[in-house]
Amino acid sequence: MPKIPRIIIYVLMIGGCFALIPPLVFARMRATPSPNAPIHIFWDMDLQPKYKTQAPNPLFADQRAMRPLVQGAVARGESYVDTHLYEGVVNGQWATTLPTSISLDETTLNRGQQRFNIYCSACHGYAGFGDGAVNQRAMELVANANGPVNGTQWVAAKSLHDDTTRNQPMGQLFNTVTHGIRNMAGYGSQISVPDRWAIVAYVKALQFSQDAGSAGAKVAGASN
Repeated sequence: MPKIPRIIIYVLMIGGCFALIPPLVFARMRATPSPNAPIHIFWDMDLQPKYKTQAPNPLFADQRAMRPLVQGAVARGESYVDTHLYEGVVNGQWATTLPTSISLDETTLNRGQQRFNIYCSACHGYAGFGDGAVNQRAMELVANANGPVNGTQWVAAKSLHDDTTRNQPMGQLFNTVTHGIRNMAGYGSQISVPDRWAIVAYVKALQFSQDAGSAGAKVAGASN
């Protein structure tokens, strides 16, 4: 077998080293942030002419690029004129029924049960008696003077079946879910409007399930 000349070996080694330079450069470019603007072969809309925030604009008489909101303009879908749907209020009073856009059916109740179990049952319990896992643990810590209380204060979760809560109209319950009450935080930013109404419908179903006997007796007495 003929011997490879030493010069060829050196050339191949040097060529191999040079061949590694581009991948190393690309790897460094991907891993290291650069203060320089990226190279745009095709500009598309990345570098379009525009006025930035707070920049002057001679096109308008007030020389401002940022335009004030048009008086009376309302974004589509954000009018919130339906106070029954968005506030639980009808003619200045708490609504006693669901909004017309919310159907009282099995689908709504199932959705309300699912949302209730996720957001409410931790404190109020799955049946709404205020015996959720979080509430039970907090009450144990507060009651145990020798435990790791560290000055913790806890207000027991309210039972949804006591007279005060059971007699609340649907609109008032919706307001509580939305904005919270006393130590309970509101869930308006976490739960959509239809889901909040679904929770209210499910809470009413829970309450009726525990008071159906007396309610039935009242109805029977009235019919006689």
